[in-house]
Amino acid sequence: MVKNSYDYDLVVLGSGPGGYVAAIRGAQKGLKTAVVEKDALGGVCLNWGCIPSKALLKNAAMMHEFKRADEFGFKLSEVSFDFQKIIKRSREVADVNSRGVEYLFKKNKIEHIQGTGKLTDPHTITVNDANGKQKKDIKADHIIIATGARARAFPKVDFDGKKIITYKEAMTLSGQPERMIVIGAGAIGVEFAYFYNSFGTEVHLVEMLPHILPVEDSEIAGHLERSFKKQGIKLYTGTRVEKLEKTKQGVKVTLKNGKKGNEISADIALVAIGVQGNVENIGLEELKIKFEKNAIQVNEYYQTNIPHIYAIGDVIGAPWLAHVASHEGIIAVDHMTGNDPHPLNYQNVPGCTYCQPQVASIGLTEEKARGKGYNLKIGRFPFRASGKARAIGETDGLVKLIFDARYGELLGAHILGSEATEMIAELGIAKALETTNYELQHTMHAHPTLSEAVMEAAGDAVGEAIHI
Repeated sequence: MVKNSYDYDLVVLGSGPGGYVAAIRGAQKGLKTAVVEKDALGGVCLNWGCIPSKALLKNAAMMHEFKRADEFGFKLSEVSFDFQKIIKRSREVADVNSRGVEYLFKKNKIEHIQGTGKLTDPHTITVNDANGKQKKDIKADHIIIATGARARAFPKVDFDGKKIITYKEAMTLSGQPERMIVIGAGAIGVEFAYFYNSFGTEVHLVEMLPHILPVEDSEIAGHLERSFKKQGIKLYTGTRVEKLEKTKQGVKVTLKNGKKGNEISADIALVAIGVQGNVENIGLEELKIKFEKNAIQVNEYYQTNIPHIYAIGDVIGAPWLAHVASHEGIIAVDHMTGNDPHPLNYQNVPGCTYCQPQVASIGLTEEKARGKGYNLKIGRFPFRASGKARAIGETDGLVKLIFDARYGELLGAHILGSEATEMIAELGIAKALETTNYELQHTMHAHPTLSEAVMEAAGDAVGEAIHI
């Protein structure tokens, strides 16, 4: 299928969950495909993000259960742990997943070209080795840029990997800090605050906006804040970091909340204030590919202003989520192979935070729905009223469903609870199918399950919940 002048039908820059999925889709569609990747296959998600962090959070959840053992009739002596073994396990999990991508590449006859790629003309990628020495030029009919993103630094402060760190160092610390300051309470900051607090680190979590997890429904975030305070995490919301500096002992942070100032010190500071796209040194300027604020500009099929060059994932901007990148990659390949895909509906993107209790959501928050002028019917069902939740000892949280009062259509779903990140899939399907509160209320759910709370919340929206 390769045209005579090209080495490949498709070359993908980057092997994260956007890049490797796009490559596999390309191979499935009969394209001779290669991926240029300098590091282990799988990108940040498999090696330094989604997967190893969830391995760490599993350890934290286990520690949480050990501390509650007496509730379930178990008598445990003091629980000890090996912090380095916990870290080691997460790295092993990441390695296995990366090898899984290697297997998929072999299965689909995708070539992995080790090195750093740069576009040098619209159909040519120059690949350099780790020392910057040119290895070879490769030519491709189509190119997908999937170079991902990296942690955004605090203004005028560089990461040193020891006292001022990113999520990457937070997953591989040689020892557990006694005190940690987490700057930024999005999903990354919240998850690491939960993890380190679970093992006894004194955690200070700072967020500039009014509540933690700023993109989530404020009611759900408020419940999580109360849970975090009970767990011993010190919260500073609506608080700006005026200054971050290293000291001999560790770090010092100057805070400001309104007119009130404050200083806190710790061994280490984790900066989790967002990410920025990796747009540098990949040839965008030379080819005049449009990008703005570290994000490549694309159309609904992920074409750049050069039609045969596509871009997907974190490098095109928010939402910076692995599952979004994967879907974008599939749409891009389906488009370039003439399969007429439907554009992605970004209103149907689930968001998940894997602390305990977990947070998951899809669609509009209550605030955004009201801001759009909808008249709403809102249903809530607390897990304390769920028989299954009481049986397993996980009664913290609720399901909150937001419906359009006129037509009953599901506009948004928000869950705080033990298995929220698994439960959200049902509501993702419901929203994609434009389901109404009536259909959710009258869909039989197995008993006893946590998912019954969805059915009950739908009933509550019209005053017909049974168990509250």
